[in-house]
Amino acid sequence: MRTEKKLPNISDVARAAGVSTATVSHTLNGTRTVSEHSRELVMKAIRELGYTPNAFARSFRTGKKNIIGFVVPDISNQFFARLIEAVEESISAEGFHLIIANTRENKERERQHLRYLTSGVVDGILLASTMETYGEFSDFLPEQFPAVLVDRKVDAAPFSSVTVSAYQSVYKSVAALIEQGQRRIGFITGLSRLSTSRERLAAYRQAMSDFGLTIEEDFVQHGDSMERSAWNSTVRLLEQKCTAIVASNGLMGTAVYQCLREHGVRIGRDMELICFSDFDSPLLESSPVRLVAQPVDELGRLAGEEILRRVNGRDAEQNHVILNSIYLGTLPRRNINE
Repeated sequence: MRTEKKLPNISDVARAAGVSTATVSHTLNGTRTVSEHSRELVMKAIRELGYTPNAFARSFRTGKKNIIGFVVPDISNQFFARLIEAVEESISAEGFHLIIANTRENKERERQHLRYLTSGVVDGILLASTMETYGEFSDFLPEQFPAVLVDRKVDAAPFSSVTVSAYQSVYKSVAALIEQGQRRIGFITGLSRLSTSRERLAAYRQAMSDFGLTIEEDFVQHGDSMERSAWNSTVRLLEQKCTAIVASNGLMGTAVYQCLREHGVRIGRDMELICFSDFDSPLLESSPVRLVAQPVDELGRLAGEEILRRVNGRDAEQNHVILNSIYLGTLPRRNINE
């Protein structure tokens, strides 16, 4: 008769590590400070034994599920894909798991996701909201629930936030175009309700004003922060005889680049193009596109750290971290086949 191999338990881990079962428990649950030496012994024993903690039992004892929800507006956008990866790396180091909810920039989908996630599914929520004000979703994400706003600010929201300011980098990029002699500079903005869209458009307007340039009608094209709207916006700016275009996010910038190539417009000669470098894009980096770099990895790491701080200390004070994007200008061209 075949005998099934006994699965290791917490006592086996404690015996292998040479510590008490209480130390193993505190290491896994974070319920008490454990010395780094003891923690290393426990984690080594877990790896060698192939021990898998009983997540259900631990949740029952501690009230925690060790799960964080991340509500994002567009999972197909490589900026958010990379951001998710950075967050997951940050929280997994502390034994937490990440689940993703995609809103597609739809307010009702966001409310539905928040209602589900706050029903006991997760310990905390990271939110890149498509809303403009907290009142639009306050019934679905109460103030006392551990939550952190990521990438986008929301008016009157009572939560910590980790965001990126692009005002100075956009201003510098537009100023550089003007100093080069560009006068017909178009701007493709995202959804007007988003804090990122408002800030970047304000920087463009301020730079044009400071250099005494008039923003002609239709120089500003309003997209939906997603790829599909940027193509038509680019065509309209070509009709306006613009000689430079600023695309206010990476996804739309890639579409602008492709549209210009499709129309036979030579970037760096017929048209200057400024894009957000939210992710590694050989298409953009292999051509004379002017880039604004986003600190995506740092944004994800800090967001992960902040949501764990909120989960582990629900009464902790709000913390608002603002990173800065950087105007890189034109990178040295490289062969995309390398």
